[in-house]
Amino acid sequence: MSAKIKTVIFDLDGTLLYTLENLYESTNYALAQFGYPLHTLGEIRAFVGNGVRKLIERAIPEGENNPDFEACLKIFKEHYSKTMYEKTRPYDGVIEMLKNLNSDGITCAVVSNKFDSAVKELCARYFGDLITTAAGECETIRKKPCPDGVLSVIKQLGCEGKCLYVGDSEVDIETAKNAKLPCISVSWGYKDREFLLQHGADIIADSVEELTKIIQDFK
Repeated sequence: MSAKIKTVIFDLDGTLLYTLENLYESTNYALAQFGYPLHTLGEIRAFVGNGVRKLIERAIPEGENNPDFEACLKIFKEHYSKTMYEKTRPYDGVIEMLKNLNSDGITCAVVSNKFDSAVKELCARYFGDLITTAAGECETIRKKPCPDGVLSVIKQLGCEGKCLYVGDSEVDIETAKNAKLPCISVSWGYKDREFLLQHGADIIADSVEELTKIIQDFK
């Protein structure tokens, strides 16, 4: 087929990869080093989406005002870097979807609020050449919902005007809006369908197969 869309920029956590259990374990590991209360998997699910700094801010008592905040964040990053493959996996059907999109001439990229080194390592490990470029949080690019990372990828790939954004959260909806891109939300990630609708989702895919068809048929 002749693709109407040149590029799809995906969020990573909750969209392409199931990463929740590793985030949960690394957060509680870091908190435990200081004797702070631990969180349930459901609580961590509600905390994710704005990068790991915000995750720890939400998890630790008193947030950034806590004197242990920076040390806790450092321990989280160190622990996560060592363990992030243990329970992380692509959602069912994602690899096949990326292969199909690539075969259709659609370039696939990732922009995430996860720290940049982890984003690049995870994409290389699980997706290889199926993801053309992957970008995460770093000092020179503001994290989502600021559009900096998305706009940088668009410029790098030269896909202005023929690009879609796909994510699982309200942060992704706002990011796409700020980047002036159409957004497809997915309901299998860390925010459910009702939450996405309440936060302005225009298009929601309930399965990877449905997402593939929406992208291929997008006008």
